[in-house]
Amino acid sequence: MSCEEEVVKIGKKLEKMIANNSTDHSSASDLLKKLKDIKMNLNVLQKTRIGMTVNNFRKASKDEEVISVAKSLIKGWKKLLPAGDSSSSQGAAKVERKDSSNGDTQTLSQSAGNSPSSEEKSADNMAADGAFSSCTAANTSDPTRLKCRELLANALKVTEGLDGMGDPENIAGHIEEYIFNEFDNTNTKYKNRVRSRVANLRDLKNPQLRENVLLGLIAPEKIAKMTAEEMASDDMQELRRKYTKQSIDDHHMATTSGTRSDLFKCGKCGKKNTTYTQLQTRSSDEPMTTFVFCNECGNRWKFC
Repeated sequence: MSCEEEVVKIGKKLEKMIANNSTDHSSASDLLKKLKDIKMNLNVLQKTRIGMTVNNFRKASKDEEVISVAKSLIKGWKKLLPAGDSSSSQGAAKVERKDSSNGDTQTLSQSAGNSPSSEEKSADNMAADGAFSSCTAANTSDPTRLKCRELLANALKVTEGLDGMGDPENIAGHIEEYIFNEFDNTNTKYKNRVRSRVANLRDLKNPQLRENVLLGLIAPEKIAKMTAEEMASDDMQELRRKYTKQSIDDHHMATTSGTRSDLFKCGKCGKKNTTYTQLQTRSSDEPMTTFVFCNECGNRWKFC
């Protein structure tokens, strides 16, 4: 059995225990210890999403030993991220900024790296192979950018039990920095991009996205550019696929099962190249409803 297959097998067992609210701490501890003995790599970690499963199990468990082993696993896996110095920040630097609207001076706490090189890294070097770097995001005194960072950080904090995960403020700073670097301005496009990140990260029905960002499985550079479809939860993506298939089927039915006719004129393109179908949508004593499809421009309408 390959490493990936073994991790998937253990992950499924843990998920089953979470779903069944199992209290078999000895079995859980054995599974976590097996994971600890497996030689994990970044590829397997990202493919199996075992980090999320272990973290969910940690939050669901009441056993101190299980919680401790789970935390240890998550911290160990974070070291697999190829992001240079993983020691994170140990000091705190205070940056003062002056609010242009009222002249008040506000203090912003920010983590400072151990070595000067971590501060000098460019935004392009903050992510290697799609993994999050632990270096601190660049400073800014722009009130709009600071507010956006605050909103992103609060969205990431919606998840409870952040032990063993990334620092929401630092990750939010990186996300905002990538968005700002793309537009080089705090214009409408910049604000809309930030708003869409905040909305999706705050979504209580999509905790997977939030945890992937906090665990570093989705790098700040990637989340800064993801589309709404890419950020959507698995349930939402499945629902969209269902609606897309339904639309394709409806289109197929209109063009293959209907009757071609020039009796109807399209109100959109003015052509009479149409196909129509009739369905009994009301009571049996009512006339059938005619659905018309324009073969020229794809317009649809109901003819009563």
